Amino acid sequence: MKQVFLRHEGQPRLLLFFAGWGAEEALFDPPTMQGHDCLLCYDYRSASFDASLLAPYAGIRLLAWSMGVRVAADTLAGLSLPWERRLAVGGTMTPVNDERGIPEATFRATLAGFSGQSMLRFRRRMCGSSAESARIAALPLHRRLDDLREELDALWRRVEKSPAPAFNWDAALIGTSDRIFPPENLRRAWAGVPQTERPTAHYDRALFHELLSEETLWTNA
Repeated sequence: MKQVFLRHEGQPRLLLFFAGWGAEEALFDPPTMQGHDCLLCYDYRSASFDASLLAPYAGIRLLAWSMGVRVAADTLAGLSLPWERRLAVGGTMTPVNDERGIPEATFRATLAGFSGQSMLRFRRRMCGSSAESARIAALPLHRRLDDLREELDALWRRVEKSPAPAFNWDAALIGTSDRIFPPENLRRAWAGVPQTERPTAHYDRALFHELLSEETLWTNA
C-alpha cells in the first residue's frame, strides 16, 4: 500500500488514516488536528506496510474508512501500538457480506463489470449526488482505471480467503445516507460498539475535514 504524510511536522501524536478503495490524497483537505501529524494509507494492491513510520509517536488515533476498516485491522492486528482511539467510518470488518457489509452480488457485479462508466456510477453513489460527484471529478486525481480494478480485485481476494482478525474498535460512525454500505448492515456489524450516526453519504468531504482537523467526533463518537 501507499503511505503518504498529509501532515509531517514532528508533532507528538499521529492520526493514522486508512482510506477506502480508489482513494488518493486529493479527496481530503489538509489536516490540521492539533498536536497530530497525519499519515494516509491507500492503494491496497499490495499489503506492504512500513510500521517504522509509527515509531516516533507517543499516541496514535486510527481512522479507517470503508474497505480501509478491514485493511487496517489486517495490517495492525498483533502490533503493540500506543492507541488513543480507533474509529471506523462507513465500513465493517466483513466488508463483503449480505448482512454486515456490501452485499456480495453488488460487489461481484462491480468487479466483473468494472469500467470508466461504472466508476462514474460508483462515485455518484459514493457522493450521494451528481453535483458532488462532478466536484470530485474536477479534482486533480491521478489513479488509472487499471490500478483501481487491480485494487478492487486484491480487496476481494483478501476478504474471500481470510477471516477477519481479532481487532478492537472504540467507536463506529455511520452515514444514514450511505449507498455503498447499507446503513442497516453497518448497524448490525457494529452491534456492541458505540455508534454515532450522521446524515451523510458514504463520502462526505466536510465530514472528513471534521475528522482530520477537529476534536468533536473523536471525543463524542
